[in-house]
Amino acid sequence: MKTIKISAIVFATMLFASCGGNEGGHEEHKAEEAHATTEQHATETKEAPKSHGQAGVAAVEGEEPNALQLAKSLDDFSTLVAAIEAAGVQDAVVNAGPLTIFAPLNSAFDKLPEGTVEELVKPENKEKLAFILTNHVAPANYPEKQLKKEAKKGRDLYMASGKYLKVEKKDDGIYVGGTKILKSVKVSNGWIHVIDDVLVPAE
Repeated sequence: MKTIKISAIVFATMLFASCGGNEGGHEEHKAEEAHATTEQHATETKEAPKSHGQAGVAAVEGEEPNALQLAKSLDDFSTLVAAIEAAGVQDAVVNAGPLTIFAPLNSAFDKLPEGTVEELVKPENKEKLAFILTNHVAPANYPEKQLKKEAKKGRDLYMASGKYLKVEKKDDGIYVGGTKILKSVKVSNGWIHVIDDVLVPAE
């Protein structure tokens, strides 16, 4: 798997071409229901006062976007973005880093038991949701080349949740926490590795 350093627009085109088909015909009605709550939550967030933190800084044309800006530009990450906003961890994923974020596609959230996403985005579950999301963020720089080195040495990745994820090099690619990295992209504050599973940490 060849790591690519490309703009958000080019990456979006390649991502939709290579990953978009995975969701075709995959319980479309169920997916629509699962996304209803998170889409509503995202709408409510947009109507709320703008953040004065780092997450509120708009992308500058011609400059490399940060992790959150890139996720917001791609429809396949709409559930992830809504979850990040519900948990209030926007600033955590846009800080200067370097950070490595293992970003689940919408289809990853669809795999969770029915009603899980809707329950997690409720205000009373904010802390639990933040714990799950930070389990997808490594406070370090891990491009594909470095992940291969970590796998060869048998090292686990320390995550912002305080938990560790196992990294493995298999014949068909790199796996983290048991799920395969589908795509990788460089962002201004680190790396995003696209995955199709939610990395729920053990309590």
